[in-house]
Amino acid sequence: MQDDERKETWDEFRGLVNMSPTELEKWLASDESQSAGQHKDGGESTGHASGRRILDILRTNKGDLSDDDYQHMRKVVGYIRRHLAQRPSGDVRDTRWRHSLMNWGHDPLD
Repeated sequence: MQDDERKETWDEFRGLVNMSPTELEKWLASDESQSAGQHKDGGESTGHASGRRILDILRTNKGDLSDDDYQHMRKVVGYIRRHLAQRPSGDVRDTRWRHSLMNWGHDPLD
């Protein structure tokens, strides 16, 4: 990945992932987090697994991030943008929609 692509990806990722590592870690340990999203074969949801990966990325020095990390960051940006476009009407505070986004590191109430 080229340096300009890395910069653009970093900027978009950091603009959309608005939960701190501490907030995300606490959220991922909650029952609400673990029940949100699509579960394959009864295991961990895609979003929850992504949240753990996002946590690793947030805790890694920017200069130590791999191309694979940047590819995941692009996936996160795409997911958050698509999901935000599907915002339900009304109070979203305690909805699966919000919980799913939070698994991907974005709290729409912040």
